[in-house]
Amino acid sequence: MSVKQFRLIPVLLLALSITLGGASIALAQDGTTSAQTRSVANGQKMKIKGVVTRRDAETFTVRDFNGVDTVVRLTDRTSVRSKGGFLRSGTNYATTNILRGLNVEVEGRGDAAGQLAAEKIRFNESDLRVARTVESRVDPVENRVGTAENRLGQVEQNAQRLSGQIDELAAVANAAGGGAKAAQETADQAVAGVNATNERISALDDYVVQDVTAINFRTGSATLSPQSRQQLDDLANKAMSAKGYVIEITGYTDSSGSVQRNRALSQRRADAVVRYLAENHRIPLRRIITPFGYGESQAVADNRTREGRAQNRRVEVKILVSRGLVQPGPSMTTPSSSSTSSTDNPEQ
Repeated sequence: MSVKQFRLIPVLLLALSITLGGASIALAQDGTTSAQTRSVANGQKMKIKGVVTRRDAETFTVRDFNGVDTVVRLTDRTSVRSKGGFLRSGTNYATTNILRGLNVEVEGRGDAAGQLAAEKIRFNESDLRVARTVESRVDPVENRVGTAENRLGQVEQNAQRLSGQIDELAAVANAAGGGAKAAQETADQAVAGVNATNERISALDDYVVQDVTAINFRTGSATLSPQSRQQLDDLANKAMSAKGYVIEITGYTDSSGSVQRNRALSQRRADAVVRYLAENHRIPLRRIITPFGYGESQAVADNRTREGRAQNRRVEVKILVSRGLVQPGPSMTTPSSSSTSSTDNPEQ
């Protein structure tokens, strides 16, 4: 489900593209990383772990724990199987079970297109059940989005027809005598309304951050404290009063312990926040982007100090709203016409 994903406040920056360690990284003009995509050399053997963020007919995209995307291509020889327990080999699955939000391990070799041709795909049964649940909630939302896009297309057609009527309005106003100025004002307002409508339509899938809350945890714990519950109560009230909102939840740890343990712990912390919002505030799951645990990466403070480690043991909860829904809609006013009585008959 990765709502899609979601863009933050748009910044008009000229992007520079570089390649580093097999990953294509787009750098904004201010030097910050905006996207990372890995290109696998032809014939190179590789094994990656991560979460499925995009699913197409013959390929899917895996984002690893460093935030790098790899496009994986499915072939007739691809083996898709769940991880087996003690003395078990797992269960074979069709490639259709590779769903968005599924944590996978992929082994394969690079092809001529820079994609990873998968030979083995492995995942846990529990992760598959979670991904299926998420997918069943995403499909109805996407269907409603498709309906909304159709309606937006009709709005665009109406806007184009309105733009085509501007010349006719100007001609009628000029023929009426004394109405040229009023017609021009009406035409200018119509053009502004069309431009504002088009801008608002373009901004419907552009999300901006409305509120950010950091929920901190004790060492090795994924249990919410009373203070954390109060923070989530306040955030839920803000979210339910917003229009077109979604909630992004990401978990983190300090540097104590192994990398694998910290990733699992950060995921449990993110899941604890999701469960609290769903059970105590009835936040619909379709409003929550697939929660993800980043482990000890993306630290916000120095892990060498006690205070820094306390800040890094956190879950970040962001309320995102569609820019197209919060910005004001276009308006057009009609200029008032002046009334004259200079043709009155003086004899009456």
